[in-house]
Amino acid sequence: MLLFLVVFLPLFGALIPALLPRSLGRTAPALVAAAVTASALLASGMPILDAFAGNPMALHVPWLPQAGFDLALRMDGLGMLFVLLILGIGLLVILYGHYSLAGEKAIGRFYSLFLLFMGAMLGVVLSDHLLQLLVFWELTSLSSFLLIGFNHQRQEARDGAIMALTVTGAGGLALLAGLLLLGHIAGTFRISELLSAGDLIRAHPLYIPTLGLILLGACTKSAQFPFHFWLPRAMAAPTPVSAYLHSATMVKAGVFLLARLFPVLSGTDPWFFAVSGVGLLTLLYGAYHALFQHDLKGLLAYSTISHLGLIVLLFGMDTPLAAVAGIFHIINHATFKASLFMAAGIIDHETGTRDMRLINGLWAYMPRTAALAMVAAAAMAGVPLLNGFLSKEMFFAQTLHLSALGPMRGLVPLAATLAGILAVAYSARFIHDVFFNGQPRDLPCFPPHEPPRFMHLPVVILVGQCLLVGILPGLIVAPFLDLAVGDMLGAPLPEFDLAIWHGFNTPLAMSLVALAGGLALYGVRHRLYAFHDRRWPALDALVLFRAAFERLTHAASRVSRMAASGSLQQAIALLVLTALLAVCWPLLTHVSSLTGPLPLTPIDGLTLLGALLMMAAALLAVFWHRRRLTVLIVLSVVGLMAALTFVRFSAPDLALTQLAVEVVTILLLILALFFLPQQDRAESRAARRGRDLLLAVGMGTGAGALTWSILTRPAQSIADYFLANSLPGGGGANVVNVILVDFRGFDTLGEITVLSVAALGIYGLLDNLCLEAGTVEGIPRRWVDERHIPALSLVTRLLLPMALLVSIHLFLRGHNAPGGGFIAGLVTAVALILQSMASGSVWTRQRWRLRSHPLIAWGVLIAVATGAGSWLFGHPFLTSAFGHVDLPLVGGIELATAMCFDLGVYLAVVGVVMLILATLGKLNQRCAEMRRGGD
Repeated sequence: MLLFLVVFLPLFGALIPALLPRSLGRTAPALVAAAVTASALLASGMPILDAFAGNPMALHVPWLPQAGFDLALRMDGLGMLFVLLILGIGLLVILYGHYSLAGEKAIGRFYSLFLLFMGAMLGVVLSDHLLQLLVFWELTSLSSFLLIGFNHQRQEARDGAIMALTVTGAGGLALLAGLLLLGHIAGTFRISELLSAGDLIRAHPLYIPTLGLILLGACTKSAQFPFHFWLPRAMAAPTPVSAYLHSATMVKAGVFLLARLFPVLSGTDPWFFAVSGVGLLTLLYGAYHALFQHDLKGLLAYSTISHLGLIVLLFGMDTPLAAVAGIFHIINHATFKASLFMAAGIIDHETGTRDMRLINGLWAYMPRTAALAMVAAAAMAGVPLLNGFLSKEMFFAQTLHLSALGPMRGLVPLAATLAGILAVAYSARFIHDVFFNGQPRDLPCFPPHEPPRFMHLPVVILVGQCLLVGILPGLIVAPFLDLAVGDMLGAPLPEFDLAIWHGFNTPLAMSLVALAGGLALYGVRHRLYAFHDRRWPALDALVLFRAAFERLTHAASRVSRMAASGSLQQAIALLVLTALLAVCWPLLTHVSSLTGPLPLTPIDGLTLLGALLMMAAALLAVFWHRRRLTVLIVLSVVGLMAALTFVRFSAPDLALTQLAVEVVTILLLILALFFLPQQDRAESRAARRGRDLLLAVGMGTGAGALTWSILTRPAQSIADYFLANSLPGGGGANVVNVILVDFRGFDTLGEITVLSVAALGIYGLLDNLCLEAGTVEGIPRRWVDERHIPALSLVTRLLLPMALLVSIHLFLRGHNAPGGGFIAGLVTAVALILQSMASGSVWTRQRWRLRSHPLIAWGVLIAVATGAGSWLFGHPFLTSAFGHVDLPLVGGIELATAMCFDLGVYLAVVGVVMLILATLGKLNQRCAEMRRGGD
């Protein structure tokens, strides 16, 4: 339960800040976000202690066991480390954001999105199921899209959000395919189980495509070359988002995935060359381009790309010590990068700009901010006595032992040293250009000054961590590192030493070369800038992305125009042709004989007569299609015969449902006839009519052949299971109703949800629409003058209470006899529609006080609450309970929770029909009101 709270407290808590009234002020949303985060951090305390004790806490809630999909959470050492980073840094970012976003109006929306993003990341790192991990993975993409585009009124924010979502979303599709293959190979989707199947996975023929697809997902999320370009554009997000996204979340999700699947995917040449190659390219590319950024956040963004490449390179080296260095650098990078982004936000907040060509000499104005930022930048550069120095020296040491490269193994240490030189150079630029280098020039806000004290507090805490880890690594970080790396490797930990001093050795020499070379490179920066501007033409990733996006959109539009030209006939023809091919191809290629071994059922005269009447009515509907009212009557014959067919084959529930649906549909179509034009369009050409005839004959023949082939062959049905378990398992003798509200209740819940959404869509299309009655100039309207015939009004009013009694009767008897909530709702809807047609929509609205929208919402909520109530008793969702009660005078009756679910279905159906009816009834009345207003 504690793991559930860790993940879902932020997810459910995300609903609160946006709903708080603005009268509470801007502090209330921040307090709620901080309280939710702190509560999740407290809830993680016991699981963290269990992880240190060697007993990882796990939670497993069955959901769809037949499909192998359950809610599974597990906190081992690796998950524990990321939980602390996500919640700890998240809490500091919330405090920082309270001051950084002081002028933001939509502060509640910001903190809601922030908590949603936090919960999604927690779900990623704690998931013990591959497909569940993917769900949270995609949720991080969606929530980061909303956070990056938070200031949606700015084009820059919209562009950055779309680019991030497109790249990470495409990577998510690749990851979906890769994880499905991985689960197929291992025979399980439980991560804790497949981690021991490394030998099986690496030896499988599908290992290479699985590895490639998973790496695509990880590399797009972690901004690895060539998918790095979205990350600098994400700087359009508010600074708290940038600090959180670059340090503990989002981009760390990709490296977490590599660490999580390290035991099963590593250990092969494809892993070594693919992962280390991508990491090395990203390390150098990001470091080089960081040096030439003039925007503070741009420099930090490219440095993030470079450091992520360093971590990926370490994982690709495929040695236990490299894994230690990679995890260590994840911790260090999170602390110094979060503090640097917060410092950059403070500078932007106080000066009004992030351009390093303008913000010079801030040491004289903001000494405390300058001191904190300088320490964090020195940690990023790898200066001794700071945390970045330790992990970078471990990285240098691991580059010296790449025997797999043969004679080229010396290139990696050279490349690593070059990346170190560039890191020192761009860190020196951050320090010197911003805090020294003369006086500020043309600042929008002058003179700058220190921010509020508590805005500094998160930066102080993070910079303090940089110092403490750099000076006392064995005491501060070693226990967490041991536990995380041990669970990542799934093997005994290698021996390693976090001492500050290892003597004069090659890694120390590489560090000294990097420090000296970086300072020297920064000294000749102006000549380097000139060289860069001459040799590297400005390539805007956004321009290239837009061009590719427009080409892809144009190609998709061409395909769409070919498939759907706007003609409903053509769209239906294409759909029917596709269905015909799908039916006929298996029949022609896999069925040797159309008729199977089962004997044919004798044809009785009554059934034959019904079939002939149905076919005749269908043909008459085609021939009389211009006579609309007549066609509706003919179509009702088709529906009636379908209902009688269900009666003939002992399906009374289906017959009742078919009959009720038919009545509702015909009545609503009659109402719609009022708005159709009195004159039809011209007939289609003979060629099109011939095409439609061939398709109709072909589809009818194909469907008939498929039905014939199926019914004449033996088939194993699940009907026997439902018949045997309906009464003992569901407490009802009506098997169909028990299936709908118990065995397949989730399907029914989905159906009423879809029905409700469709009704709201119809309401949205017709609301505020003015639609006159269908007339054509010069042709009189063929309607009677009397709008509401008294005799019809009187009869329908007398029938209403009887219809409602029948509806109640059908509802109450549905669990043990034909009926149920859906049929009862349709009967009620028919009675109400008849009232509206006979007495008018105005008369109906005056007496129908209930609003349809809340009725629909209550119906769906009651159905969901009924299903969720079973969780309180430890049963799966929508498990029904039943029992028998003896009442005085009444006797024994059965009570079942399925009746509550049926009540939700009833309310949703009535609300949907009444919403559509009320919307149709207002169309012509709205036109009359507009005409009166115009007069």
